[in-house]
Amino acid sequence: MADQKEISIPVADPNDPYAVPAAMPSSADNAPRSFAVDDFAVPTRKQEDWRFTPIERMSEFFDVFEPSGLTQVSISMIDGSPVDTSSVDIRTVKIGDDLSGTVSKPNDRVSAVEWNSENSATIIEIKRSLDHPLLIKVLGTDERLDALHLVIAADSQVHADVVVEHYGDAKLAEGIEITTGDDAHISTTFIQEWDRGSKHVGNHRIHVGKDSSIRHSVVTLGGDVVRIRMDQDFGGEHGEINMLGIYFVDPGEHIEHRTMVVHNAPECRSRVVYKGALNGKGAHSTWVGNALIEPTAPGTDSYELNRNLVLTPGAIADSEPNLEIENGNIVGAGHASSVGRFDDEELFYLQSRGIPEKEARKLVVRGFFGELVEEIGIEEIATHLMQAIDRRLARGESEEMKNVLEEK
Repeated sequence: MADQKEISIPVADPNDPYAVPAAMPSSADNAPRSFAVDDFAVPTRKQEDWRFTPIERMSEFFDVFEPSGLTQVSISMIDGSPVDTSSVDIRTVKIGDDLSGTVSKPNDRVSAVEWNSENSATIIEIKRSLDHPLLIKVLGTDERLDALHLVIAADSQVHADVVVEHYGDAKLAEGIEITTGDDAHISTTFIQEWDRGSKHVGNHRIHVGKDSSIRHSVVTLGGDVVRIRMDQDFGGEHGEINMLGIYFVDPGEHIEHRTMVVHNAPECRSRVVYKGALNGKGAHSTWVGNALIEPTAPGTDSYELNRNLVLTPGAIADSEPNLEIENGNIVGAGHASSVGRFDDEELFYLQSRGIPEKEARKLVVRGFFGELVEEIGIEEIATHLMQAIDRRLARGESEEMKNVLEEK
């Protein structure tokens, strides 16, 4: 009788996450990362990353194009004063040179198309801490296809706030790279207030340095189709990322945000909180949150949350949190999402205090978003954001009244 060998089945040790790595790589591990467009298939609804997206409304972004060059970019301090060039170095380079292309690689076809369509990149390198926020204005002046690539890099031990405002008419493919040195603490806030009919496909690639923190906020308040994907990783232990999102979707608009947090270093922390309101028939939002905890990331603390407030019938909110854990030695990991109508008890309470129903609804929405606006933490834009949300509510009331009159 032949010798029989005892079969040994490895058992994971929670105190040694490196001993038995995950037997099956996660979907994120297998996702392509490439600067080559042809490494990505043309999007279809059958693909997981595109099943919520109205691809027929954004197919112009699927193949390399000649940018119009009509998008205007201006950079100043938030009060309008000039940038101190000893603190911030701003330069334009050929795309692929200098710091461009150093934060990960494109992760879907539209981000690879942006990379291959654009000819130059604007580098904003923050060398010293800033007392006031830096403001980057992106103005769309035409609905011909254009591309834009920005790199925001903070040196070690820098503290700074950066605000990027988008407005006007545009069909824009945008690539953003954000990176920090060690022990840096920065805030980046991206505001989309596009005019009706605008289309915006964005890709944010984020690298958090060792002992550093980034607060990355996205506020989307306009555009026919807006799809922004964010991919992030850590460059060392004790990093922290807070990803905050606010979106307001009007009738017929599609607003989509996708976050990907990769925990690849020990003892790092992530928080993802996105909130959206949808107002009107055909308003469609999509939030897909992904978090991956790799075997190399013991001590991870991760959580993601999405909440959606449907203000009127006919709106659709897709919400999908995903969590993949390849490490048993973590502090915590969780996710939650919800889609709901107005809280009748809140409305009843406000109306019982003599507040008319329409005003009560506005107060509920302001309270829904107010906590996140406060957490973004930039006083200079907090009032502006709440006023913009009020304008969206007022527009919804006008549309509602228009529909009533048309029905009569």
